[in-house]
Amino acid sequence: MPDTLISVKILTRILFYFGAAVFAIALFAAGIYLTIPTHNTAASHFDTLIVLGYPANADGTPSPEERERVLEGVREYKAGVAPYILMTGAAAHNQYIEADVMAELARSQGVPASAILEDVQAQNTIQNIYYSASIMHQYDMNSAEIISSPSHLPRAALVVNTFNVDQPSLYINWSTHAASWPPEYSIFHEAILYIGEARNCLILRFNGFPSSRFLPRDRAIN
Repeated sequence: MPDTLISVKILTRILFYFGAAVFAIALFAAGIYLTIPTHNTAASHFDTLIVLGYPANADGTPSPEERERVLEGVREYKAGVAPYILMTGAAAHNQYIEADVMAELARSQGVPASAILEDVQAQNTIQNIYYSASIMHQYDMNSAEIISSPSHLPRAALVVNTFNVDQPSLYINWSTHAASWPPEYSIFHEAILYIGEARNCLILRFNGFPSSRFLPRDRAIN
């Protein structure tokens, strides 16, 4: 048998096993991602809505995902799901404070300023939950509907679940609620975001969250 034919067979076999391994890992990651709990309460009304931040555009206007998260929060507020909206997000990626941009958009949609709370310190999802829960307890609130983009919610759920175990003083009852995808996004763009978040959740399941003053945990998540 010619050496080139043997090489092709070996290469084909390697590619087959590599593809099978990648598929198995992807399937495993999807299984973990899709089975993350979406709530710890069956309540349909909450003390507040928490809208998780997303960077504004370079000119300070709401970016597509930021806009859709806020508009979903406004819809839920007007539907009577909660009497307050808590916007969370600092100037994590540019000079514009995410919570301020989101609050301004909510006010422009008819939400009174008195119904809007802001966390302007959070730099990431862990801090979103930490500061939001802290503000909630300052106002004697203990339940929240957490609003974010569809792909982001499973990771947010891992965070709040872990907080409830590791930071019992910040315990909240919660449920997640997905905002719509921006119409500007293609199906391919959405798929990439889902894949990225499934990967993030897989890593968190095995490595846990890095220990910090916000979340003192560096072990895998059960």
